[in-house]
Amino acid sequence: MSDKIKNIVVSVVFIFIITFFFILSIITDDVELSYSERRNLAQLPQVSWDTVLDGTFAKKFNQYVVDQFPFREEFRNVKANIHFNLFRQKDNNDVYVVGDNILKIEYPFNENSIIRAAKKFNDLQDKYLKDANVYYSIVPDKNYFVAKQYGYPSIDYEKVVSIMNDNITDMEYIDIFDCLELEDYYKTDTHWSQDKIQDVVNKIATQMNFSDRLQNVVYEEKQIPNFYGVYYGQLALKGKPDTLKYLTNTTIQNASVLNYEDNTTTKVYNMDKLEAIDKYDVFLSGAVSLLKISNPNATTDKELIIFRDSFGSSIAPLFIDAYSTITLVDIRYINSNLLDQYIDFKDQDVLFLYSTLVLNNSVMLK
Repeated sequence: MSDKIKNIVVSVVFIFIITFFFILSIITDDVELSYSERRNLAQLPQVSWDTVLDGTFAKKFNQYVVDQFPFREEFRNVKANIHFNLFRQKDNNDVYVVGDNILKIEYPFNENSIIRAAKKFNDLQDKYLKDANVYYSIVPDKNYFVAKQYGYPSIDYEKVVSIMNDNITDMEYIDIFDCLELEDYYKTDTHWSQDKIQDVVNKIATQMNFSDRLQNVVYEEKQIPNFYGVYYGQLALKGKPDTLKYLTNTTIQNASVLNYEDNTTTKVYNMDKLEAIDKYDVFLSGAVSLLKISNPNATTDKELIIFRDSFGSSIAPLFIDAYSTITLVDIRYINSNLLDQYIDFKDQDVLFLYSTLVLNNSVMLK
């Protein structure tokens, strides 16, 4: 075959492919949400002289084309396979695999962010918690257990603890690092599995002096199959899902949860969230700025306030037997200056429970 014919064939095939995908993109309905990536996809932007002239339309249209490209998920899978299996790269978009665990690189270490988090905790202590018994604890992300061993960049976890201890005043630190291991976390997700954190519960309960109120507590384990965590979609490779497990008993079942955002009352485990983009939202309805758990079976009038991120959603139910009420505050979603409009701060027990992922990105704390 002559070079001329080859060039013609290549050109025809190229034009056919471009035309095929162009027509397919026109006749295919746009997708609003990527369940695998846990994000909204770009939609066709509106055209105006201003957006054309300032380049906004071109930028948004380019993102729209990328997000709405036909067979996008399949191409993401092909790309990930090429990265890992052909080019033998160690990660794909900062997501990597160790055994059957999926992890995401958390780097670089932001020392100023840790200091900022400590200052935020101190400010809350000074403003609201002078008469309270205040403790704080740090949840290590999954990288703590494997990153250095397998040659991945990692933050300095010892320094995180050191900086927090050096900068936080009038709070008692509860070290739970030695209560955890990689197997205590979901394989496809960032969070710990509720059925694996009894050692953490015991450590916190002992140091905060409420372990006696949990001595005879028994749980029944429930399972929700086919839990695909946040890292599963980001990895873009096919694999086995996790089984989401939750622990319940009569006290938890009888407890009610007031959501201050919409003034609704739900159960501790909100089964409506099984249809949500993230099944982990079953635990206390997911990302909510302010919640109050009321325990009608309580044998004490003690109250607990937890300043927390998403890890707190699955551990808080295991404290319910020890308190009459538990208030959960997520200052990623509510300005901390507004808290006294909703919470009557008095002599409650208080726990700050945050993961290293949030402390290393504390700009999100309001």
